[in-house]
Amino acid sequence: MTGLTFDIHRFSLNDGPGIRTTVFLKGCYLNCEWCHNPESQSFKPQLSFNSEKCLHCFECVKACPNNAHKIKDEKHFVDWNSCDLAGKCVEVCPSGVLKIIGANTDFEFIISEVMKDKKYYDKTGGGITISGGEPIAQFEFTKELLVEAKKNGLHTVLDTCGYGEKSHYEEILSYVELFLFDYKLTDEKLHKEFTGVTNNEILANLDFLYNNGASIVLRCPLIPGINDNEDHLKGIKEIIRKYPALKSVEIMPYHNMGRDKASRVGMEYKLSETKKVDDSDKQRWMSYFSEEQLNVILN
Repeated sequence: MTGLTFDIHRFSLNDGPGIRTTVFLKGCYLNCEWCHNPESQSFKPQLSFNSEKCLHCFECVKACPNNAHKIKDEKHFVDWNSCDLAGKCVEVCPSGVLKIIGANTDFEFIISEVMKDKKYYDKTGGGITISGGEPIAQFEFTKELLVEAKKNGLHTVLDTCGYGEKSHYEEILSYVELFLFDYKLTDEKLHKEFTGVTNNEILANLDFLYNNGASIVLRCPLIPGINDNEDHLKGIKEIIRKYPALKSVEIMPYHNMGRDKASRVGMEYKLSETKKVDDSDKQRWMSYFSEEQLNVILN
């Protein structure tokens, strides 16, 4: 069985306990405007072009059979609508600024890559994390990875936006030792405006997982001008009090790492003018949750 992946990141320290290998699947039901991996959203492979490191040799212009690479005022740009991912430009690029993101990858290959670092997992309590994109969007492949990981004695983590069929979460529950579960926006209408979907199904899945004994870390990205407000902070606090046995809550300050990634695959990044989070923002957030009994940490 194969799945569409865009990265396998070894020695990850931010996607669950211990040293881990994070497998990034491509394709997501949501299109969050602040997404730090915008190249993960599409369910298809994409050409990526890092214009800042282009040598302007223009070999790609000669190689492309669809004239997707253009030159204007001695600058190189891509006509994204003309690209059919033939890959000829990638083959001839001497600087590696062109690459295709997304490849169909066999689950056995992924497990073999993950198992290379098992001694580090055993020493640190690490293992495999399946992330995305949204892993539930490739459910059968995700389940196969989880089942095989458990057979090999690996600790398993699933990083999810929570949007998907409840039956899918029910089916994989016994194979997942920790869920990293996103809580993005409290207001239903704002959730749809900024992510493309409402939060009803997400909240229902969170409730299902919690009440069926899942170990959950709630991850809460905070973005100035979007969800850094009293209503949403109050919403997080209400979730904490409703589900007191959550393993922890991670407050995740906004950063603009997705901006350049979006540009490289021809996507619009809508938050270019969003202000950076500063220390005073972080202090304010942590002060707001300081009286809660649950472990609230700044990621």
